[in-house]
Amino acid sequence: MPVNVELIARRQGPLTVHVCDRVALLGVDCFVTDRAGGASAAPYDTLNLGGHVGDETSLVAENRRRVAEAAGVDDTHLIIARQVHGAQVTVVDGPANELTADGLVTDDPSLALAVLVADCVPALLIDPTSRRVGVVHAGWRGLCADVLGRALTLFDEPARVHVLLGPCISPASYQVGPEVAAEFRDVPDALTSDVEDRWRLDLRRVAVHQLTTRGVRDDAIYVTRELTDGGGRFFSDRAARPSGRFALVARRRSMSTS
Repeated sequence: MPVNVELIARRQGPLTVHVCDRVALLGVDCFVTDRAGGASAAPYDTLNLGGHVGDETSLVAENRRRVAEAAGVDDTHLIIARQVHGAQVTVVDGPANELTADGLVTDDPSLALAVLVADCVPALLIDPTSRRVGVVHAGWRGLCADVLGRALTLFDEPARVHVLLGPCISPASYQVGPEVAAEFRDVPDALTSDVEDRWRLDLRRVAVHQLTTRGVRDDAIYVTRELTDGGGRFFSDRAARPSGRFALVARRRSMSTS
């Protein structure tokens, strides 16, 4: 069974972020940002990291600078791609601008990788026997396109990979229509019948199913208890539009044989 984990609030640089000690044991510094500690005004208050949601560009840049400082890197070494709800996963070997991808992978410990979400699943992939680490943005479209499977192909052996699934929307708050539901009919317990032709979709259950069918051990999958429902601590696109974006950020700290 996947392991349930709880994020712990911790001050890092100018921000209070949410860390997973289980991941730290694998040699990766990873944190999840929340809505607090940024420069943006409502409805992006305050730590919006999305540059595509209508917020002021200068404020987004300042928010990203604060996240970079929290990660212990300068602005150019915080890597954030333009996400398109697809299956493109890019290997990054240095500072890069103008990337389009829904997953980033690196062996470079000087880089901090980030994916932006506001209900979709943010995933962290770690091979503790190598320097390789990756982050993935997985909404229903990305899961349909097999973005997690694509990311796993960039690791030598899926059975050695550990995965953290960060805060996302719960099935209780995620109603989908029949067209979306049809994409996940074969995933056990991913769908719950709702009113008329509507369904409730469990994105995390889909993610776990896709990971384990591709060779990731279920006891190496860590699922956070935190959710985006209601848009209180974390931004939620379902709760309010327009909505900001929060991030899962990861940086390889050191080699580990855990």
